[in-house]
Amino acid sequence: RFHHASASHLCSCSKTVSDEKYQDPFQLGRKDLKNLYEDIKKELLISAAELKEMCDYYFDGKGKAFRPMIVVLMARACNIHHNNSREVQASQRSVAVIAEMIHTASLVHDDVIDDANSRRGKMTVNQIWGERKAVLAGDFILSAASVALARIGNTTIVSVLTQVIEDLVRGEFLQLGSKENENERFAHYLEKTFKKTASLIANSCKAVSILGCPDPKVHEIAYQYGKNVGIAFQLIDDVLDFTSCADHLGKPAAADLKLGLATGPVLFACQQFPEMNALIMRRFSKPGDVERARRYVLQSDGVQQTTYLAQRYCHAATREISKLRPSPEREALIQLTEMVLMRDK
Repeated sequence: RFHHASASHLCSCSKTVSDEKYQDPFQLGRKDLKNLYEDIKKELLISAAELKEMCDYYFDGKGKAFRPMIVVLMARACNIHHNNSREVQASQRSVAVIAEMIHTASLVHDDVIDDANSRRGKMTVNQIWGERKAVLAGDFILSAASVALARIGNTTIVSVLTQVIEDLVRGEFLQLGSKENENERFAHYLEKTFKKTASLIANSCKAVSILGCPDPKVHEIAYQYGKNVGIAFQLIDDVLDFTSCADHLGKPAAADLKLGLATGPVLFACQQFPEMNALIMRRFSKPGDVERARRYVLQSDGVQQTTYLAQRYCHAATREISKLRPSPEREALIQLTEMVLMRDK
């Protein structure tokens, strides 16, 4: 029976059955994201030349637009589920634009907090223009996102997306603190990961589902999908900090350790090497701490454990999105969970 099942499964994958089913998510979402960065620049209509230059610097169109991609695919999947509409509404596309703006503002602020000198393979705004101006540029992008959000004219959507901004701030505070108690550390890490990374994806997905479909069950599916994919995305990010070289990542390797952060691979490694506890408590601040911690992580199964955890979150995301009516967009969102796990930068 198993062989029979898998054989019929193979047949259903053949090109004759459905070419559109196995489309690349980035191809499928591309038409809705055309001119995304031009639209963001329109939101940032700025008279001050320097501020304009700073904002344009990150919105250079070279980003993968991973978040807006998920948002437009989710919008289509929910619209098709609700009434078979294949169009993305203007308000739903606005959510994709706003999500990218909030994300970028948070990167600008993060780089200031972390005193980072490179991002996406180029120098950070704070390195070029200085910290004060970088903070103001981040604030400005957030304020422009808020204006765009108000223009959607839906109070529910406003409260869903302003939750993201609150979560980003709370997540940053969680990251600045650390847990004495080993048992609380992992929960603290996952909560921080949700607030800093996953909340934006979860709530943006929820917002477009609300705009496209009145069913609260669908809103919950969209939210859970975004939450699980978002946490998996960050877990893989934390793995790459140990396994990928700096040139490939576009930012320094072992950056998290240098910032004093104990991410998933470190916390798992700590179970095998309890002597890491002291390093975690002093946030890897003594000379040689970063190298020692990195060595422990690579000797342990911390990387594999974190990857396995990311897989579990991706499976949960797939389980959620599979509750929607079948569509190329639904399949693309399932495909995206695989891409999150396979990415190398």
